Amino acid sequence: MNKTGLLNKSNVYLPLAVLFVILVLILPRSAKFNFNYRKGSPWAYETLVSQFDFPILKTQEQLQEERSRAGSSIIPYYRYSGEVVSKSIKDAETIDLGAHSALRPSIVIAIRDIYAKGVISDEGVKVGRNSDISNEVIFIQKDKRAAKYPLTEIYKESDARAKLLADLGAKHPDFNMDSICRAARLYDLITPNLVFDRQTTSLVHEESANYISPTMGYVSAGDLIVSKGEIVTGEIAQMLDSYKEEYEASMGYGGPRILFWLGNALIALALVFIIYAVIRFSNPAIFSQKNKYLYILLIFLLATIGALAVERTNSSFLFMVPFTLTAIYLQAFFKNNLVVPVCIISLLPLLIFARDGVELFTMFLVASMVSLLTFKYFSKGWLQFISAFIVFLSLVVTYFGFRFIDALNGNVYQALLYLFVGSMLSVAGYPLIFLFEKVFNLVSNSRLTELCDTNNPLLRRLERSAAGTFQHSLQVMNMADAVARAVGANIPEVRAGALYHDIGKMENPLCFIENESLLPDGVHYHDNLSPAESARLITKHVPDGLALAEKYKLPEVIREFIRTHHGTTRTAFFYSKYINEGGDPANEADFCYDGAKPSTKEQIILMVCDSVEAASRSLKDFSPDSVSAFVRGMVDSKMKAGQFENADISIRDINTIVSVLEKWLLQSHHARIEYPKEINN
Repeated sequence: MNKTGLLNKSNVYLPLAVLFVILVLILPRSAKFNFNYRKGSPWAYETLVSQFDFPILKTQEQLQEERSRAGSSIIPYYRYSGEVVSKSIKDAETIDLGAHSALRPSIVIAIRDIYAKGVISDEGVKVGRNSDISNEVIFIQKDKRAAKYPLTEIYKESDARAKLLADLGAKHPDFNMDSICRAARLYDLITPNLVFDRQTTSLVHEESANYISPTMGYVSAGDLIVSKGEIVTGEIAQMLDSYKEEYEASMGYGGPRILFWLGNALIALALVFIIYAVIRFSNPAIFSQKNKYLYILLIFLLATIGALAVERTNSSFLFMVPFTLTAIYLQAFFKNNLVVPVCIISLLPLLIFARDGVELFTMFLVASMVSLLTFKYFSKGWLQFISAFIVFLSLVVTYFGFRFIDALNGNVYQALLYLFVGSMLSVAGYPLIFLFEKVFNLVSNSRLTELCDTNNPLLRRLERSAAGTFQHSLQVMNMADAVARAVGANIPEVRAGALYHDIGKMENPLCFIENESLLPDGVHYHDNLSPAESARLITKHVPDGLALAEKYKLPEVIREFIRTHHGTTRTAFFYSKYINEGGDPANEADFCYDGAKPSTKEQIILMVCDSVEAASRSLKDFSPDSVSAFVRGMVDSKMKAGQFENADISIRDINTIVSVLEKWLLQSHHARIEYPKEINN
């Protein structure tokens, strides 16, 4: 069979040229760190020396550990009270010591020394009902400045009083200082001058827990990072990760800019060529369907822009991008033999430019294939969440596979959260299919499935006005369904086309033999008509069907089934009658359908099934040989009439169609046993 003719070259190559320019403009402008390494493996490259200064970044595990430590450790804040100190000193200077007034200077000095370090309450500080602060240091805020002091240098109230007694006893060993202190109530002069500030303690604790320094050291330009053949330890891997981060963030391309642009152009050209080749070899008919062609290019471009934009913003967010939507958006309108390679191509920018590109490419490729398998079973309503969850599980399995071999690092919980969010976003993004369907004038498989509902108004009208035609359409649909499954055609498209291909007959249902049961016995619609007039009325159901399709806003793909289901064939019965009555063969065009030859495999399936179903009603012998000769003859007659010459269908597919139809007819017209009559005694 001949391939469908392509559009003129400008319509094929101009969109590719536009895509090429866009890709060149959006491809990364900075250099990529082109070393692959893994902890525990030897460094396979030349000795690496730092070209610039860079900080060593902490790993996610280290940051999390520090946050945990900061969250469980509370350093209390105390406010220094000068009023307490002044009052205690003043009271010490005026207190009545009786006969021991000579001790006053020593008492004042001792109290000053104690308050110089600070005094806190014996009860300590409670941070909750059942938890005490236990630290080695505290903050003391004095004169609007806070300083950190060891807890060992601060007196508790009881310790301060003991210190007072010890200092006075050391200076005046001849006196019973404890009795003097009690009699003069000197111990009461020692009160806490450091007051716990609960609000400031809480604020500082929150800030310290939230802010953890992301770095843990520094590497200077010229320092050795790793030697050739050296085992990449955890410390070296951390330095390499930090070097890579700084390199890709700030290191510009060092060569001539023209070569950098040329490199981007060559990569963009390669991507454009691959997508062109995939369409060319899998389904070249798409080049003649501008809406489908542009849609494929747009989906590829959106996936590429998404990958590159997120990579520039924050590479860890790539886990959250719903790349599986590419597969879902394509599967809605195309068969898997095109969907799969386009999905792979759309992930190539991820593989080429993203950090951990190989791992991400593999993860999302697996997830895309899983979505293709599951979404056709779980595509309606809440069932989409089941599909999304299965996709999430496939991502998790692949992620941990790379994690276990140390090919991926970072925060596991964060990665799993991002993967889960991305999987659920595929459900949120699904309704865009209906927007694409409208913008590009496409028909999704879900829309075709809706059209197959026999309760819709147009099919109900067909059933009421032309019941025989409606039953014929149902039979053709079931027959075409079986054939489409066998040859890998679009099943929803074939089923919908079969249901609507004859809707034009309800404009004049009595003209067609399957509806003649509505006429009185012995009356035939065409008895008093000439063969030419009968042929005109018969062939008119094609333009009538197209008019109804436009009125009821049926998709273009359904209109094509109406236009092509008879192709440009003749109304054989009336043409033969015309010739037998002495008609001029030069008028053959009056007996031909003014339609179009099928251009797709699906349209050929409908044409053959329509003819076989209608003609099989006149078949008397349903033996295997008779049925085989009948089906083969019907198909050969269409081929000889040139009806298949514009369609992309192989001889193998045609043989499969013949085989399926033979089995269908044999099973539909199998012999039945004759039930014995009951003998009455």
